[in-house]
Amino acid sequence: MKKTVLSLCICSALLTTPKLIWAQFPGMPGGAQQPAAAIPGTSTDNTPRGNAKLTGIVTDSTTGKPVEFASIALINAQTKKPIDGTVADEKGKFTLNKLPQGDFQLLISFVGYRNKTISSVKLDRKGDINLGAIKLGADVRTLKEVEVVGQASLVEEKVDRLVYNADKDLTAKGGDATDVMRKVPLLSVDLDGNVSLRGSSNVRVLINNKPSTIVASSVADALKQIPADMIKTVEVITSPSAKYDAEGSAGIINIITKKTTLQGFTLNVDSGVGNRGTNLGLNGNLRTGKMGFSLGGFGRANYNVVGRFANTQQTFGSKGITTTEQTANTRNRGLFGQYTLGWDYDISKTSSITASLRYGARNNYQNQDNFLTRTLSPGSLFPIVSDRNVLTKDLSGTVDANVDYTRTFKPQQELSVSAQFSRNNRNNDFTADIMSAPNFTDVLSRQQNLNNSFNQESTIQGDYQTPIGKNQLLEFGGKGIFRQVESAFSYNYAVGSGGFVTDPSRAANTLNYDQSIGAGYVSYTLTTKKKYTFKAGTRYEHTTINANFSQNQPGEQGGAAGKDLGIPSYSNLVPSINISKSLKGGKTVKLAYNRRLQRPGIQFLNPNVNTSNPTSITRGNPLLSPELTDNLELSTSAYIKSVYLNVSLFARQTNNSITSVRDTIRADASLGTTSTLAQAIQTSYFNIGREAAYGTNVFGNATLFSKWQIGGGFDLYYANLTNNNAGSVYNATNSGWVTTGRFFTSLTLKNGWGMQGFGFIRGRQVQLQGYQGGFAFYSIGFKKDLKDKRGSFGVAAENFLNHPFTVNSESSSPIFAQTSTTSLYNAGVRVNFSYKIGKLSFDSPQRQKKSINNDDIKSGEGGGGEQQPQAAPAGGGGARRPR
Repeated sequence: MKKTVLSLCICSALLTTPKLIWAQFPGMPGGAQQPAAAIPGTSTDNTPRGNAKLTGIVTDSTTGKPVEFASIALINAQTKKPIDGTVADEKGKFTLNKLPQGDFQLLISFVGYRNKTISSVKLDRKGDINLGAIKLGADVRTLKEVEVVGQASLVEEKVDRLVYNADKDLTAKGGDATDVMRKVPLLSVDLDGNVSLRGSSNVRVLINNKPSTIVASSVADALKQIPADMIKTVEVITSPSAKYDAEGSAGIINIITKKTTLQGFTLNVDSGVGNRGTNLGLNGNLRTGKMGFSLGGFGRANYNVVGRFANTQQTFGSKGITTTEQTANTRNRGLFGQYTLGWDYDISKTSSITASLRYGARNNYQNQDNFLTRTLSPGSLFPIVSDRNVLTKDLSGTVDANVDYTRTFKPQQELSVSAQFSRNNRNNDFTADIMSAPNFTDVLSRQQNLNNSFNQESTIQGDYQTPIGKNQLLEFGGKGIFRQVESAFSYNYAVGSGGFVTDPSRAANTLNYDQSIGAGYVSYTLTTKKKYTFKAGTRYEHTTINANFSQNQPGEQGGAAGKDLGIPSYSNLVPSINISKSLKGGKTVKLAYNRRLQRPGIQFLNPNVNTSNPTSITRGNPLLSPELTDNLELSTSAYIKSVYLNVSLFARQTNNSITSVRDTIRADASLGTTSTLAQAIQTSYFNIGREAAYGTNVFGNATLFSKWQIGGGFDLYYANLTNNNAGSVYNATNSGWVTTGRFFTSLTLKNGWGMQGFGFIRGRQVQLQGYQGGFAFYSIGFKKDLKDKRGSFGVAAENFLNHPFTVNSESSSPIFAQTSTTSLYNAGVRVNFSYKIGKLSFDSPQRQKKSINNDDIKSGEGGGGEQQPQAAPAGGGGARRPR
């Protein structure tokens, strides 16, 4: 992989004018000075015309793909003046007609490539010459010290982030964003699709630099709604600057989807069918003049996702040990969809406005069939056996609306104002049919838990940046976030097959949780002549919370409903500093420190008691406080011929860490359980004392023989968790090594064929009271482009040797011990087909649009960047919200 420099002004001139515009580029390879202008089919000297014809195809030397719209110049070998010129078409082909006899030179150039000169071209007046394939190599140049990884790179290393080019992935076709995330360096994804960065699940996920309450509700479910083949890049920002919200203790993940700023109309259809899922996508773009529209829709159905789990737990009481053994078969099915309407308008050459409206829906159903429980109590000779069938429904819809305005006064002096409204409505319910003993064929009774919630937020943000001299940049801005979260829960029961009635022993209630955040920041960047870049800043945030229950909680006496829970307001000052040094040979060294804040999301706050498994219940904690994390990172990257290598060391310490903690609770009628279940293990969330991690990440890839790419890496860190609770039940310390590895390979073949393989393995994860078992994924895919390249078809298979795939986990404390085994039958194969209609023509590159990033909330299933002064900073700050 090589480095190139992208110059927007050069690209614009080459792509938007009907003439060939050549200018003198000081320092260009070969030191050639090109003529100022040449019009195809004409001559700039008095050489007589003839009937000779010259043809050829311009291709990329690495990928072999055509280089569209490359510039071709035929130059007189004696006078050094151009004789004729043209532009290659979309297939890289070019033709020069009516050429004179003589000796000439042919110059081929295109932005991002080294100039190619064919020094000896002999023409006869009536002869035709076909030069065949002319290969252009990637250019290696520096323009104002801004370096971008070359076209063929799978991973790009930038001053503030690592960028994974997901659009090169063949196996993800027909999959979703979860499949892509498993291949991104530094990231780890568990079996449920929950993402962690360097072992921490406190990660903020943005989509096109914007937050969404769909992510706030559930990162794992949100990723399932994004089709993999619509993802262009994934940006991993481990040390966000002061411009970003203080939330997201491990960092920020920004998913950039494929968009177009070209003139014309396209409509792309993507479809796929497999043994475990089917998908259909429809995406259209229309752009004319200063205005552009986009309309996208994607739907996916999952089915035939089966598995099995076994759980053994012991609770230690004064009378002895109670042992519970459970088994069940599982079935999952779901429908996921996302629909987006986008609009942008260039008001003038210096100002623009964009708007978008997005709706996402997910409907997930999980069945636990023949959920058999055997309980042996102290002193009992025989176990008591019960059976139930459980259906869990998780249904939600999300609306996101954004309006962004940007005004550019001069290069790098810019003002942006953004507003956003986002709302997620979610129903997370379960119904359990309790079967009658001893044959378990009839329904004895039924149990139901209804949990309806919404998460709404409104955001207004202003940012301003201005250069100071030629090597400094000043940024400052402010932001307001206003959130309203509500979780309403109720409990019902029924006798036999009768209708449900309210459970009088378990009162319904509603949690109202309002949060307001005011923030301001200032950031300063300095780039020196010795290629040092310093970026320092600080951000101040003030948080106010008003939380209450609509009814008195159990055990409360007197007092009015709606009493405030008394969660105090708090303020935080969060500094950040990033230092990078560019060395010879494309090497970079970076040192970064930042402090991050993590507020609890709704999945941690939700007080609803979920008893779908009456021996292992869950409930949230609305009294959680935010956690504070200090991050230190040292990294280096280098290009060694065709090999890219990135190595980093990191240290992270979190105080007041939010984590899951298990204890035991007596299972009685108030929890909707039967008398046969004397004790249950309860999982809730506490602010434990400290969580630390120290480790390294290593990643590399290489391109061999211009067509074969291989790469991979590993993450290794030491985790240490300590609880500051003095009680023997909760006091715990756990530590250990955690490792994750990945490998990929891709091969470009002739006639539009390509193949790719991928493997991922994650070791067991250290938890406060135990560990979660490790697992692995692997896949292989083939793809064939149609002759006109308007469509393609492919086949991908994953985990095809697993029957089943098992994960073992365990946890323990002085009052309980629990082990579980989950079996997944997730072998899959799918066939994909896509086709595009319509045609686009090149237009001038659009200005970068600003947007809002809310990244201040700790996401449930586990949450940007800075630029040198020469490059336009990413828009918006970040803030994560309650889930």
